[in-house]
Amino acid sequence: MTAEHYFTAEPSAPAERGEIAFNAAGRDYTLVVASGVFSAGRLDPGTAVLLRKGGLPDAATTGVFLDLGCGYGPIASVLATESPQATVWAVDVNSRARELTEENAKRLGLTDRVRVAAPDDVPAEVVFDQIWSNPPTHVGKAELHALLERWLPRLAPDGVAWLVINRHLGGDSLHTWLVGLGWGVERMASQKAYRVLRVRRKTG
Repeated sequence: MTAEHYFTAEPSAPAERGEIAFNAAGRDYTLVVASGVFSAGRLDPGTAVLLRKGGLPDAATTGVFLDLGCGYGPIASVLATESPQATVWAVDVNSRARELTEENAKRLGLTDRVRVAAPDDVPAEVVFDQIWSNPPTHVGKAELHALLERWLPRLAPDGVAWLVINRHLGGDSLHTWLVGLGWGVERMASQKAYRVLRVRRKTG
């Protein structure tokens, strides 16, 4: 057992590789995973709820999407598969997670549309039509808030963010906090202790 977490930038423990199979939007996926990244043993239940209850784009959807805290890339893989006309940025601080996301994108034939990057490597001028995230609640409230304050303002004016938060780890208080910052927030689903939130800019 090490003191490292999935949000460690450069995991030092050996990468014990495996595969995870799951279904999303009626499609089957098998992705490569490794120790030292988020939820390497199974598709995280929160991610599963987000993919099931969030408003996934379809083949007609265009634009630029962000998978924030991509891990080994399950959300980015689904977004890019469902929306072949869209570009998906997959962002994570964990270098091993980014390598796995690149590998999985290649396996799925998505490398032309999935752009994997460290947070500081995303060009400042890029704005996002959609942001999808199962954010790292275990980093602590202050860091989680800083993460969202950094990326949510990069939504396009009519963009939407889909977030999933465990209510036992502050899902309801995060909802309240976002509203206090002036965002329009709707709880779109609640399942297995997870809240799925849709976040937009307030108008008027």
